[in-house]
Amino acid sequence: MMRNPLAVHVDFKEINGLLGKRLPSNIDMMMERHGHFLIGEWKRDNEKISVGQQILLKQLARVDKFTVIVINGNTDDGMIIKKFWKLNKNETFSLLGTSLQEFKDYLVEWDSNAN
Repeated sequence: MMRNPLAVHVDFKEINGLLGKRLPSNIDMMMERHGHFLIGEWKRDNEKISVGQQILLKQLARVDKFTVIVINGNTDDGMIIKKFWKLNKNETFSLLGTSLQEFKDYLVEWDSNAN
């Protein structure tokens, strides 16, 4: 469910090349609770994170009170979660879960820890 059904993907073609190869990045999921931030990037099977987005997510993962997760799944016809990982400060990944229920449990745990 999108809160704003009129929200569409932003096209940055008008600023392409303005800052060299750099363009703004689209973040799929962001939450805040008492100064703690949860950032999630969703990828389908075989979809890669671009180099620029990798750099951005790694830098965000290093910031105190920021948690970055990468989710393999989609929300085309209901929420499908195959696997999801935490991006650690040292740029390694830790597997957090392999199901929608584990994803839900993680969200509740993250929220509880942020309180």
